[in-house]
Amino acid sequence: MTTRLMVNEKNQLREMRNSDSPSQPVITKWAAKIISYLFHPVFVPVYIILFILYRHPYLFAGTSSWDKTRILLMSVMMFSFFPIITVLLLKALNFINSVYLKTQKDRIIPLVACGVWYFWITYIWWNSNKMEGSLIIPKEAVRLALAVFAASWLALMANIKVKISLHAISMGVLVTFIILLAFSQSFGFGIYISAALFIAGLVCTSRFIVSDHSPIEVYGGLALGVLAMLVAEWVV
Repeated sequence: MTTRLMVNEKNQLREMRNSDSPSQPVITKWAAKIISYLFHPVFVPVYIILFILYRHPYLFAGTSSWDKTRILLMSVMMFSFFPIITVLLLKALNFINSVYLKTQKDRIIPLVACGVWYFWITYIWWNSNKMEGSLIIPKEAVRLALAVFAASWLALMANIKVKISLHAISMGVLVTFIILLAFSQSFGFGIYISAALFIAGLVCTSRFIVSDHSPIEVYGGLALGVLAMLVAEWVV
């Protein structure tokens, strides 16, 4: 990874980063882009919620279909919809230069805003079992929400020094969540651990292909995701 200073179309001095890795075939780049979009950090928590709602045999056993739908809608709104709308509004108001958050400066406000959304859903789920008539949220889902919240603030802190890979952070959370869940369950989780590791490898490789991230930013992101999930496991 090499860096250089360039003047953009607005006569502003910007740091440009170029990858030292060899050029990849067009089809490989397109595949990497599609994978990066499918497993964008705002979607990964929703995928995990879908898994524990509809694939796990007993975490939500006894929960009605409507309550499951409500939990899924809450997840989509707080983990995906509001963060996306926030970034689009920031771009429309010229607070950021690109919706792709290509610079460390562009990431500051979105990470703070997303931290607010993630705190809200963590707080609601954490206290749901204490309120009469509210949804029953398993502690595993609460841990996930807390891990996502912690990951957003760890990313904000890391962003001061490096442009940490947010995709890699989400993969760290995903893999660690599945592994910790496997340790606490009585049925076979081998296929799910294998799938999580495969997806993590696929996404991180894609980021090397289509982004300007350095190895330390990707591997550091994975480590932060693991740390965030371990902290959530310890707290909840």
